[in-house]
Amino acid sequence: MDRLDNTVRPYAWGSTTAIPHLLGVEPSGEPQAEMWMGAHPGAPSRTARGTLVEVIDAGPERELGAAAVAKFGPRLPFLLKILAAGAPLSLQVHPDLRQAEEGFADEERRGIPVDAPHRNYKDANHKPELICALTEFDGLCGFRAPAEAAGLLDGLGVDSLKPYVDLLRAHPEDAALREVLTAVLSADPQEMAHTVAEATAACTRLGGDYAPYAGLAHHYPGDPGVIAAMLLNHVRLQPGEALFLGAGIPHAYLDGLGVEIMANSDNVLRCGLTPKHVDVPELLRVVRFEAGDAGVLRPEASPDGEEVYETPIDEFRLSRFALSEGGSAHDLTLDTPQILLCTAGSVQAGEHGLAPGQSVFVPAGRRPRCRVRAPSSAPR
Repeated sequence: MDRLDNTVRPYAWGSTTAIPHLLGVEPSGEPQAEMWMGAHPGAPSRTARGTLVEVIDAGPERELGAAAVAKFGPRLPFLLKILAAGAPLSLQVHPDLRQAEEGFADEERRGIPVDAPHRNYKDANHKPELICALTEFDGLCGFRAPAEAAGLLDGLGVDSLKPYVDLLRAHPEDAALREVLTAVLSADPQEMAHTVAEATAACTRLGGDYAPYAGLAHHYPGDPGVIAAMLLNHVRLQPGEALFLGAGIPHAYLDGLGVEIMANSDNVLRCGLTPKHVDVPELLRVVRFEAGDAGVLRPEASPDGEEVYETPIDEFRLSRFALSEGGSAHDLTLDTPQILLCTAGSVQAGEHGLAPGQSVFVPAGRRPRCRVRAPSSAPR
């Protein structure tokens, strides 16, 4: 096993305190948004043997296992993060694998630099992801029923929102959502800014279910994403609860600390709540206009104490162990690579003692054993 030294990304929306508090260090006053654990070239974890990218490149089958290399190629197929949202992230959606392959190939043919601000596809992979709350965690996930969204917008009493309310009540579900999202994102910027200002004032006055959208507008005044966000389910996760975000599902994280795991990709199409590029036609090609419940996940317990968050994809699996002080060790042998992360207390993973926020990489087929060592609270 390799102890990981991980990079913290200082994105502007990051909390200034959540990750330092987890790590037991003094805050610097700067935002600390994500701590990356894995072999993404943008910020690979470091080990005593080199970066995790270099370690895997030196022996892909030894580190990842033959089955993983055969299916996903000679790279770690997932990226693990600790995510600390102190302000809302952009409203966004991810492509499926076919869309990513086609979009990446098209932009490559057109010679658009990968780091260009208007580039949509950074790679040819999809990006399904799972967020598991460590604290209360607010987010937006998937479309509300059109009738529910119509009622929410209508309750604001803003005249310029009436056409959207009528569309949501007059069309079949998928057409209604498509037409309204298209209209919101394609509206004249000055007119939309005025609509958002009126809606913000109403949200602030009404409070309750409207309060989250007043908060969004505080961070992104005049942004059409504030109205688009009202089309989505608002959800508050309790610690241990999770959301799975598949391809085409619009979502945004608003506030809280969580563990996020995803396929090893950086493909994001934005819908709003951002100063960055929004490609409306490409976005509409990727979004799935299907209403439904946000789908809060809770882990399924197995006889050996492992609690698994079931998802319909192959690149990753997230699970946890809630261990008691002095309890038995758990054999975590798998034929796939793993990253073990401690989120509370202290745990012994093989020869490595881990405190909160510390992690190790476990090559495929190794036999790590995790044992609690004098935890201050039950580690996970």
